Amino acid sequence: MGIEDIGPRPQSFDLETATKQNENYRTTAWSGKYLQLTLMSIPVGEDIGLEAHPETDQFLRLDAGRGRVQMGPAKDRLDFEQEVEDGWAVFVPAGTWHNVTNIGDEPMRLYAVYAPVHHAAGKIHGTADDAERDEEAGTDEPPAWSVQPPAPPDDQHA
Repeated sequence: MGIEDIGPRPQSFDLETATKQNENYRTTAWSGKYLQLTLMSIPVGEDIGLEAHPETDQFLRLDAGRGRVQMGPAKDRLDFEQEVEDGWAVFVPAGTWHNVTNIGDEPMRLYAVYAPVHHAAGKIHGTADDAERDEEAGTDEPPAWSVQPPAPPDDQHA
């Protein structure tokens, strides 16, 4: 793929091509002071994982595959549901429980923009299990140059 997270310096690349070529669960592609871009690949039948980010708005865009988006105010009250495909955007307000499940017959490729920064710069997670292990170990923390809310609450995972 050839994309390197160079931190809060100017960067430009073909985002659609990079997203379609990404085979990792999550690849951190650019980390700025206030926002971050990650590329994701979700295998057939799998999902990003039900979660809520209390202090983080997210923008997701599918560049390949089909998915089912579920969102709501509580993990047991996902009252928003929408099927999405290539070209669709998903907006996740801070604090909203959300999940995206691959309902297609090919890997679902998408990118996510977080504000504020959420992951370590340049971090690559081959699988969702890798991402969960890093989160539990505290090795996927935002870089020191990023601006974070004071004493941010922990993300919530189902």
